[in-house]
Amino acid sequence: MTSKKSFYLDDTLLILTMAVLAGCGLVYEYLLSHYAGRVLGVMESTIYTMIGLMIVSMGLGAFAARKVKCAFNGFVWLELMIACLGSISILLIGGLIAITQIFPHLIADMFAMPPDMLPKGGIFKQLNWLAMKTPYLFGVLLGFFIGMEIPLIARIREDIHQKHLVNNLGTIYGADYVGAGIGAAIWVLFLLSIDISKAAALTASLNLVAGTFFIMRYWQRLSWKKTFVSLHIALALIIIIMFNYGNQWLNQMNSLLYLDKVVHTQKTRYQQLTFTHRYMGLENSSIINFYLNGRLQFSSIDEHIYHDYLVAPALAGSARQEHILIIGGGDGLALRDILTYDPKSVTLVDLDSELIDIFQNPHQHVENALAENIIKLNKASLQDKRLTIKRADAFIEINELIKKGQVFDSIIVDLPDPSHPDLNKLYSVNFYARLNQLLSGDGLISIQSTSPYHAKDTFISIGKTVKAAGFAHVEQYHDNVPSFGEWGWTIAAKNGASPLVRLQKLTQLNEEHKWLNLETLKAAFIFPRGFYKNIDEIKENTLGSHTIYQLHQNAWKDQQGLNE
Repeated sequence: MTSKKSFYLDDTLLILTMAVLAGCGLVYEYLLSHYAGRVLGVMESTIYTMIGLMIVSMGLGAFAARKVKCAFNGFVWLELMIACLGSISILLIGGLIAITQIFPHLIADMFAMPPDMLPKGGIFKQLNWLAMKTPYLFGVLLGFFIGMEIPLIARIREDIHQKHLVNNLGTIYGADYVGAGIGAAIWVLFLLSIDISKAAALTASLNLVAGTFFIMRYWQRLSWKKTFVSLHIALALIIIIMFNYGNQWLNQMNSLLYLDKVVHTQKTRYQQLTFTHRYMGLENSSIINFYLNGRLQFSSIDEHIYHDYLVAPALAGSARQEHILIIGGGDGLALRDILTYDPKSVTLVDLDSELIDIFQNPHQHVENALAENIIKLNKASLQDKRLTIKRADAFIEINELIKKGQVFDSIIVDLPDPSHPDLNKLYSVNFYARLNQLLSGDGLISIQSTSPYHAKDTFISIGKTVKAAGFAHVEQYHDNVPSFGEWGWTIAAKNGASPLVRLQKLTQLNEEHKWLNLETLKAAFIFPRGFYKNIDEIKENTLGSHTIYQLHQNAWKDQQGLNE
């Protein structure tokens, strides 16, 4: 007869196992949601869809668990399948998407087709659509198998005790909820900061350990002993390989999505950084492109156009250029242009400390050739002694600047497009109103405002949002940046004359720019007839409304043909 001590040991181990597996299940949800959001580019809806699908699948898995005849054998098989899927799913998703992206190029090269005839419709579009949906497929599969864990452990507990346990499900669900909470904490504090393939391998290893525990503890109750041992050894090797080489393979697959050679890729706590290089021959400078989460942030061939328009109007139109605030701009390129005005101090606020490190001390973080290109681009601006860097969330940090009573002659807002819910708050009335408090009475603020052609409603909404924040004069301007297409900016004055009136009074710009002159700048404020005809239908972005984020996502879907 089994002793009470043995029952207690079994119960303790089973409850601990359930807690660990619950944490693993939640991490898998986060892993797939996080990766899918970066791949698909619609982070918020992707996360919600993924979690919803996995919860429904878990419910179906719980129903399906009734069909498992032997809970002991079934549980070991289950952990093998979850560990296998969990460790390789990200790599498979990346591979499938990469293949469908490069397939049209292979066909075009094979038949010597010109670039404007690249086959992207028909079956190619369908294959790409299917590949983009594979994160959801793996989410459903993992959710289904994860959902079987609780019913099987409940049956195992009752089988060991040889009786119906009144509080069986309550005990197991309690362990499940606590374990899920711990898993969420581990994700935020640790797994989010490491390579996604390593995070997947570490999580899968816990499922494998759970299966190993069952083999050792309930050896006599199992029917597939040698098979289980062999599969666990094989899967352990796969997980070790994935931990050591998975990220390298994933980066190679992701590199296939870029037209140029990827020379550096790095996952920070907040985003995926990618640098590409295009060799232009001995007589021309190479082109360096920089991407965040797969979206181009600048190209060395024309970034000067973008930064001329971002910096020059605000500084040229401000009464003084002594104390400047930059929101974002961790690459140091806007700062490079600001320093030509010889300010007394510049404060830069950017959330991603690892991104700043790369652009501040590139030789310590990237290979020499790329480091030299970075220094050439930003002219080591981030090492300037007049600069104060605040490595913090600008939404929070500006409160500290307000408390200290700081005032700036000009403010430059150089943030990525509002393609993520977290960025939406940095395009809100609340945010701009607090920047208004930091701006001197005769100063100007300029804001990168996405494309007035590809995301027209978003562009107009940014202007209306700045106006709603209390600025006396708000104007917008645009020009073509070849790497991006038609691009736009918003400029505002707190008091006094409007930005355009100030610029029209100038006879020349304070500094000589590589691209911009006073005539082209003034012309940039002119828009086509009827451009603002639907302005009354477009709302400003209040905190929590997600207006600008949703407008931007709809515009992005239109460009990708996803709103058909």
